[in-house]
Amino acid sequence: MIRWALKSLLSNKGSLLGSAAGIAGAFILVIFFDAVFRGESTQIVAYAENTSPDIWVMQKGVANMHMATSFLWDWKADNVEELEGVKRVTPISYLNTIIRAGEVEAFAFIVGLLPDADRAGPWEMGKGRKIEKSGEIVIPDVLAKLTGTGIGDKVMITDRAFTIVGLSKGAYSSANAIAFVPFDDLESILKSGGTYSFLLVDLEEGYDPRMMAAKIKNEVEKVNALTQEEFIRNDFAMAMQMGVEIIFMMSVICSTLAVLITGFTAYMQVVKKKREIAIIKAMGTGRASLMGGILMQSAMIAFTGFIMAAGFSFVIIPHIPALAPQLTLVVSFWAVAKMGLLAIVISIAGALIPAWNVTRLDPALVFNG
Repeated sequence: MIRWALKSLLSNKGSLLGSAAGIAGAFILVIFFDAVFRGESTQIVAYAENTSPDIWVMQKGVANMHMATSFLWDWKADNVEELEGVKRVTPISYLNTIIRAGEVEAFAFIVGLLPDADRAGPWEMGKGRKIEKSGEIVIPDVLAKLTGTGIGDKVMITDRAFTIVGLSKGAYSSANAIAFVPFDDLESILKSGGTYSFLLVDLEEGYDPRMMAAKIKNEVEKVNALTQEEFIRNDFAMAMQMGVEIIFMMSVICSTLAVLITGFTAYMQVVKKKREIAIIKAMGTGRASLMGGILMQSAMIAFTGFIMAAGFSFVIIPHIPALAPQLTLVVSFWAVAKMGLLAIVISIAGALIPAWNVTRLDPALVFNG
């Protein structure tokens, strides 16, 4: 039966490739949307992950950065820095707004940096330099490409013009682009003199972030303090509500479609070979052996489709951002492997019922039509 399964498939290469291509197309969609979801999930918390303080301190009632507004009096930063175990406090100002570059408007997170706040600034520069004086801005390299701007061009934040002096890497996602400006400039835009938005708190070695966060909340008036892990979890949950969940739903829909296509393909492969299977049964092949050959054939078609999908995913998908830089794609080996296992399981399940029915048929009935 193994020989029959192989010979039957290879004798009709067009049918094999067509069936495999249909399965591959469905799973490519699943893998693509999974890559988009993973990429966006990484980028929406890129700022918090790359600055990576031990503790985030913000206004009481605020628990994340994405689409949030926070104001802290500057003296609270001094109070936090005076606590035993605190190594360094880096204040930033922060604004969610529309940035205008040329004829393009894009949503952005604007981070205002004090002169000595390098640890809160861009973590990787692609071109140019970091901000040094008033009126300068660093924007993501992807945003510059999408808006057709570059070093020396002007961008607008509210009614104020800033000159691009640097392009950062890894600071863009479709949900938010992260731009950096001098603290005083953003303070002026916000009209928030004497306040900060967030405090990035680094601890001395040996101090527990959870215990220190609780201590900050108890000893500094009207603030919230969260560990890095808690802050990222909250920020990701908020970003999910703002649109990334749509990508997740698309992944679910495509997965369902892939399952249906795989199952239907396996079903039709068995139905089309009803007469051929009946002949083999009439020649004395046992039901168990016949079932094994049919299911193996379905699994081989699914596996061929999976190999085609995996090849496309690892060779083509990583290069898509070169054509569409606004996309951040992360292809996961384990996600692709799970797709392969799913394809084989569904193909066998899809072939099981028609295979069982065909093996129970009286060959004479098939021959008589």
